[in-house]
Amino acid sequence: MKATTIRNFALLILVGVLSAGTSGCLFFGKKKAPLAGVKAAPDKVLYQTALDDIKHGRYTVGRLTLQTLINTYPDSEYLAKSKLAMADSYYKQGGIQGLTEAVAQYKDFITFFPFLDESAFAQYRAAMAHYRMMEKPDRDRTQALEAEAELQTMILKYPKSKWTDEAQQRLREVQEVLAEGEFETASFYDLRGAYGAAAARLLELTARYPLFSEADQANFMLAKIYQKTEHNDFAARFYSNIIREYPVSPLVPDAKKELVALGYPLPQPDPKALSRMKDEDKFIKDRPGIVHEAMGILKSGPDISHAAHYGQPNLTPETDIISARQVLEPSVVSMAANSASEEVGNRISVSTVVSGSAGLDNNSVTTSDRSMLATGTPDARTTNSVTAEQVGKSQAQEMKDPQKGPRVKGNKQITASKSETKGQKAKKKDQEKEKEKKKKGLLHKIIPF
Repeated sequence: MKATTIRNFALLILVGVLSAGTSGCLFFGKKKAPLAGVKAAPDKVLYQTALDDIKHGRYTVGRLTLQTLINTYPDSEYLAKSKLAMADSYYKQGGIQGLTEAVAQYKDFITFFPFLDESAFAQYRAAMAHYRMMEKPDRDRTQALEAEAELQTMILKYPKSKWTDEAQQRLREVQEVLAEGEFETASFYDLRGAYGAAAARLLELTARYPLFSEADQANFMLAKIYQKTEHNDFAARFYSNIIREYPVSPLVPDAKKELVALGYPLPQPDPKALSRMKDEDKFIKDRPGIVHEAMGILKSGPDISHAAHYGQPNLTPETDIISARQVLEPSVVSMAANSASEEVGNRISVSTVVSGSAGLDNNSVTTSDRSMLATGTPDARTTNSVTAEQVGKSQAQEMKDPQKGPRVKGNKQITASKSETKGQKAKKKDQEKEKEKKKKGLLHKIIPF
């Protein structure tokens, strides 16, 4: 009896267990047993959650999650990724405030993790943040200059990065915008007859941005300015630059005609420049038409469709800009003209003013004399004369205030003997007074500003 009772009780327990297992599978499904020793990493969960929020536009929530990860797990393997993701969230959010904060975040990433491969990407994104804030050529160029500097840093610092080629193209586009702004300003001054102000900008443009889509016109305008002011040697250099560096330009025939009229030899086109310009012709058909350019007025950003696609962009940071006061100083003009690929000749025409004379003479100065022009030290051969550097300054002063005329301070006269009689000193004072009277309007013939 007892054996039967125990057997029945065991059967009831077995049935109950089987019923519980069947009902569990029926209502809740089959559950997988967790793997032994595997545990979900909380920092990874936070990182993936933040990325999902940023992907769906929940930037603030995503940044709060990333900040929690950074503060809670300072030794996490996701620390660098979290800081980069936070910078990306500001970049994707956009707007002036978002892009400005993105630049700061990318710079922080480069500071804390300079040796990671992602630092090149951070540098590129910092440049692109300025690029996206860049305005039209006739507006504020602060962001364009910042974008140029950041892109130059990226190319020079990370030359083997996969982002370098793209950074070079963005740099060509930025420099196209900067050059266009300078060219528009120079054209305005040229139309008003302010040749000094126009030449100052054109010298900077032609030296820094040779890939500018209208660089041939800038060289031609600059050559015309120097030709009008009787600096034919410098004019010939820029005419030659058109033929040599822009051989496909429609201005080449006019440049050749002017060189022949001035009596200078015709240079040969540069094969590399010819190949580059032929390659650029492939993109002409892809450029927008007149209707698109007219509609560009409604756009807030600049039009970069005319930017070059070939050639090395300028990687040199911007230095001191040549001012209108200095533009006609022989040392400055020589420096700018020498930035062209070759010199037309070994002689430089420099205008000097002899004391007491009413006209101007062109004296030939060889290459060995250029150091004297750069330093402003007078030559012993120019006794009783005003140096060429002072002539340039006086011309710029006359341009600024034509009514007052140039202000030239003559050199101290070099005397052959230390002893002078009283009569000679009195005669010398009279000559000085006469010279002062003739100073005003002395240079109007050479620089009609």
